[in-house]
Amino acid sequence: MRGEFNGLRALIMRENSSAYYIHCFAHQLQLVIVAVAKKNDDIIDFFDMVTLLINVARASCKRKDMIRESQQERVAKAIGSGQLSTGTGLNQEQSLQRAGDTRWSSHYKTLQRINSLFPDVIEVLQYVEKEGPTDAKRRQAHGLMDYLKNFDFVFHLQLMLLILGHANSLSLYLQRKDKDILEAMSEVQLTK
Repeated sequence: MRGEFNGLRALIMRENSSAYYIHCFAHQLQLVIVAVAKKNDDIIDFFDMVTLLINVARASCKRKDMIRESQQERVAKAIGSGQLSTGTGLNQEQSLQRAGDTRWSSHYKTLQRINSLFPDVIEVLQYVEKEGPTDAKRRQAHGLMDYLKNFDFVFHLQLMLLILGHANSLSLYLQRKDKDILEAMSEVQLTK
């Protein structure tokens, strides 16, 4: 977009030299999060393991169906016991989704899904550990289960849910058309 020679900015400036370029604040926030996350080896390892987990859990239609069916059973039991309430938009069917490389809001959604589908993901990994097509896949599932039950995984999951949740809220706020610059500065300070 802002490439010096061939970006949209350069093309517009050739046509109208008095045009101003203002970089999107929400995009700047995304770039900052990516840059900071790439500086922390623990977080890089965490997201590598999350990617591996998604790949293993979504490797076949059978595994996807197992997650969906397990979630449906869990939700039905929770509704039956009064732990969950029913209503419009509540208790929707969920599936694991891959995160995008640059949009950290997609990472936030992925982590939310892992958090809410955790028992179902463990069930799928147990299935792969017992019934996996190869020894390598069975060992991979076993290693993932060990990692998911580790304190470091739980800590990083909760930490990144907190951080990305705040960043996602700020990003959505910065993308509003009716935002006020003073309110935006206040939201940035609150997020910091």
